[in-house]
Amino acid sequence: MSSIDDQRELPTFNSAGLAPAIAQDADTGEVLMMAWMNQEAWEETLQTRRVAYYSRSRKALWRKGEQSGHVQELVEARVDCDADTILLKVRQAGAACHEGFRSCFFRRVADDGKWEVCETRLKSPDEIYGH
Repeated sequence: MSSIDDQRELPTFNSAGLAPAIAQDADTGEVLMMAWMNQEAWEETLQTRRVAYYSRSRKALWRKGEQSGHVQELVEARVDCDADTILLKVRQAGAACHEGFRSCFFRRVADDGKWEVCETRLKSPDEIYGH
């Protein structure tokens, strides 16, 4: 067990070299998205203050907003008590979600048990990515 004064490097990454990273609006507390970070994404984010993630599908660094312009400016970085999950408090430009919503968590289960969209789409993916 480590103490809170432990000076080991944080965060810790899993056997695949990744840690889950939750992006939260620094002003409102709204949870915007969850993605993965590796050591390179973590270090670049701290250095540049613009959030970068690791894309598991592309197997490459993914700089949030490099295509869409919907960048995340890092305000504060935290880790959980086990140091294996990252919390990024950010200022989000535009939509955080690749589907054009402010948050990736735009669906909820309604009282009747069916899924419903509970947020307003800011832009269509075609407008964002030009598909």
